[in-house]
Amino acid sequence: MLPRLVATDLDGTIVRADGTVSDRTISALRGLSSAGIHIVFATGRPPRWLYPVVKATGLNGPAVCSNGAQIYDPATRKILVEEVLDEAQAMEIAKDLRSQFKICDFAVEIGLTFGHEPTFAPQWEAPPGSTIAPIDQLLELPVVKLMAYCPSIAPDKLLREATFIVGDRATVTRSIGISLIEISKRGISKATSLAHLAETLSVRADEVLAFGDQTNDAPMLKWAGRSVAVENAHQDAKSCADEVTLSVEDDGVAITIEEILRYHPGAHKL
Repeated sequence: MLPRLVATDLDGTIVRADGTVSDRTISALRGLSSAGIHIVFATGRPPRWLYPVVKATGLNGPAVCSNGAQIYDPATRKILVEEVLDEAQAMEIAKDLRSQFKICDFAVEIGLTFGHEPTFAPQWEAPPGSTIAPIDQLLELPVVKLMAYCPSIAPDKLLREATFIVGDRATVTRSIGISLIEISKRGISKATSLAHLAETLSVRADEVLAFGDQTNDAPMLKWAGRSVAVENAHQDAKSCADEVTLSVEDDGVAITIEEILRYHPGAHKL
C-alpha cells in the first residue's frame, strides 16, 4: 500500500555525518511529494535547526521538533503546538539528576530560543541571544526540553539510569550518541505529535511510513503502520522497526522510497 504520509528523522537517518542530505535522498523525498504524499520531518532538533534541511530539500510542511514537544511550521516561522514542562517538577528532576550524577550540566529549549548554564559545554555553537543562567533561573522560563550533559557516564548507561530516576514525571530520551539526555513533558514523544499532525490531515496510523535511527525514534517507529530503521541505527530503534534498510551514508531511506514509488502504479516515477 502506498503510504499517505512519510515521517522521517533527520540526523543519522537522512542527514549524513557531514551534515548534508544526499541528492538521491532529496530526489526521493521530492518524488513522494510529487505523488501527493505528505512529508513530515520528525526530529529532536529545535525549530531553528530545521532550516538547512528545509532549504536543501525544498520541503517546508509542518514538522515535529524537540522530540515532539513542538510542532513547527517553517513556512510561516510559527510554532503551531507546544508542550511545556512544569517548572516545579522540572526543577525537582534537575536536582535529582545532579545529586545522582554529580558532574551534570543543563541546557533548555525555550520556544524558538536556547538557554544554558555557564558550565554547559554543548557540542554545537549556542545561537546569538542565548540565555546563560543557573538552571533554577532557566526553568522559570517556558521550557519545552531540558537537556542534561553528564560526560563521565556512558550514553546508554546514562539513559537507563536517568529514566529510572525521572520515573513517570517526564519523558526521557536521547537523540545523539553522546552523554546527553533530553527530557520532555510526560507522555510527549515524536509519536504523539506525529499522531496529532496525521489526524489533522485525516491520515490513519496504518497509512504512515516512518524512518528513524535513535532511541527518540522508537515510539514513532512503534506507532507507524510501517517503520524502517537505517542500518546505523541504535538497537532500540531497530528493535521497534518492521525492517532495516541500508545506512544513512548508503542512502537507505532513498532506496526504500524508490522501491515504493517504483512498484505503485500512478505514483510519480523517479
